[in-house]
Amino acid sequence: MNAGRTVFAQLIAHLSHIEFQKCVARYDGDDHHRSLSCWDQYLAMAFAQFTYRESLRDIEACLRSMSGKLYHMGFRGRIARSTLADANETHNWRIFADFAQHLIGVARPLHAEDPMGVDLAHSLYALDSTTIDLCLALFPWARFRQHKGAVKMHTLLDLRGSIPTFIEVSDGTLHDVNILDEILPEAGSFYVMDRGYVDFTRLHAFHRCGAFFVTRTRDDVLLHRRYSRAVDKTTGLRSDHTVILATIDSLENYPDPLRRVRFYDLEQRRWFVFLTNNFDLPALTIAHLYQARWKIELFFKWIKQHLRIKAFYGHSENAVKTQIWIAIAVYVLVAILKKRLALTATLSQILQVLSVTLFEKMPIFRAFDDRESHEQSTLFSNQLSLLDF
Repeated sequence: MNAGRTVFAQLIAHLSHIEFQKCVARYDGDDHHRSLSCWDQYLAMAFAQFTYRESLRDIEACLRSMSGKLYHMGFRGRIARSTLADANETHNWRIFADFAQHLIGVARPLHAEDPMGVDLAHSLYALDSTTIDLCLALFPWARFRQHKGAVKMHTLLDLRGSIPTFIEVSDGTLHDVNILDEILPEAGSFYVMDRGYVDFTRLHAFHRCGAFFVTRTRDDVLLHRRYSRAVDKTTGLRSDHTVILATIDSLENYPDPLRRVRFYDLEQRRWFVFLTNNFDLPALTIAHLYQARWKIELFFKWIKQHLRIKAFYGHSENAVKTQIWIAIAVYVLVAILKKRLALTATLSQILQVLSVTLFEKMPIFRAFDDRESHEQSTLFSNQLSLLDF
């Protein structure tokens, strides 16, 4: 099935065109924009992410140099920088956000058995944000400080496979804690977050939903100790207490008991004081759950290093959000490809190989010199031939 097909065409075959058109129809994406369809826009912007193109002119030049292959790669329109710029300005960014969420729904089951580094039967999520700096003169809608612009990418990361499950792109002035209002907690799941998210009214909403949280406490949070449990201090634990909030206002916002775990990291020579509403897990596991939060820092570092989300092809809010969401979709597509083809390469290695082989005509698994993936690739190719994409 892959004979004579470019690597890019085989890569796009892992996307459902039907699901994409549902997202387009939801926002009337192609109704009044005949020069460049949403699909062609998505392919061109995905190509730019895979190959790290510098500008719209760069995208146009590279695609025109391969004009004889574009039809077989899925393109149906002529890619010009003017029409691509217009599409980024006018096609609703929510089209690409919804499609990225569809891909996330495909990727999560594929990574459901991935290790988290913690022995936990429940889902584990990490919540954090990263700031993307912008030039205020070019992006006046993204005012962050007096002479600085920025947007924030708030992310809830499933630590099985490091798949983002919730993303909100906001202006840089939105405080992190407000994002808790946008998240629907899953009963029985664990949410790990830094102390910037300590808001007892919002945390109590998680508690009422049956979800568990693990966070660091702040210095200004006053607590009364109710009970103490013994700990093994050779592990770094220093105390394990049942506590209640000391001030009347805080107690009204969170009237139930909390658990406070003190931990001393010998390697970093730092104290950590955790608050959680879970009383069943061992105290050391609570500390390890918080330590697993470093995966979201790696996620932010990865996408900023390997995808195009720090420099933008358009200056409007719609163009910026479109580019960020297509970058997320590319990240998730690479995660899907890794599992479906049983590739042993890392996500960064996969992206690097794809960046230099997109126009090659060869079975995609050969680009990674991975014999073990051959059978999986053949099986999936046979499945694709039975589906209407």
